Amino acid sequence: MEKQRRLRLTVLCENVVANLRGIGEHGFAVFVETETGTYLFDTGVGIGILRNSLTFSRDLRSVQKILLSHGHYDHTGGLKDVLSVTGPVEVHGHPAIFDEKYALERAGEDMTVRFIGIPERREFLEARGADFRLASGFRDIAKGVYLTGEIPRLSSFETGDKRLAVRRGDTYDVDTLPDDGALVISTESGLVVVLGCAHAGPVNTLEHIRKHLPGVPIRAVIGGTHWSILPEDAVDLSIKALVDMEIGTVGVCHCTGITYAARLIRELGERGFYASVGTVFEV
Repeated sequence: MEKQRRLRLTVLCENVVANLRGIGEHGFAVFVETETGTYLFDTGVGIGILRNSLTFSRDLRSVQKILLSHGHYDHTGGLKDVLSVTGPVEVHGHPAIFDEKYALERAGEDMTVRFIGIPERREFLEARGADFRLASGFRDIAKGVYLTGEIPRLSSFETGDKRLAVRRGDTYDVDTLPDDGALVISTESGLVVVLGCAHAGPVNTLEHIRKHLPGVPIRAVIGGTHWSILPEDAVDLSIKALVDMEIGTVGVCHCTGITYAARLIRELGERGFYASVGTVFEV
């Protein structure tokens, strides 16, 4: 297996700001620098990506590939702004990122239908330089850099967000989010995993990675876990499973929710941290 000898991750978009020079938002984006290339994993909602990249001296013009974890607005809303800086660039993801994605939110007998997909049409983004490379399988996109593709949902407790739907004609079907995926970088000290929202579940995601890259320790996991809307008993099981997986370091954020993030960090002790805007992680 090829490995990257140098890796630096910088959180550019996230809900929480610890470094007061940055802007927070309900979104997620990570600037990924390796010895062989620079990538952007997700683009946030579109509020902070450009300013934060300047604030933390991360040059978006150096981005060689944009990697999308899934097709929700809080991970893709900044794409058009990023394209205005990068110019023509490969954009990697799953074919389902362009599904018509909605959140169905009930209050008593009333239901609110809210669009939560990519804000712009594919043709609009392509006209601005997006060269979409869409595939569903586990694959490498550079030396020691992988995208997970579709993640099987095998654990009994990672049941997903039942509010999420995809519109097909006049009907709304449950969105199983086949486009949900993660980024994996192989380093000399182990695998570094960057989650988007982990809609398939962080445990399912890591087990999927271990299946494809067996015998390699997981050095770090950074990103969202989508626990904030899940039942407490399900999150308890996820936390226990993550603690037992002997991951070197876990930095949660975004859709994890502050309460559950604090609980996981408490359980992990020195192995846990919150990955707020401006956080830098290096291997």
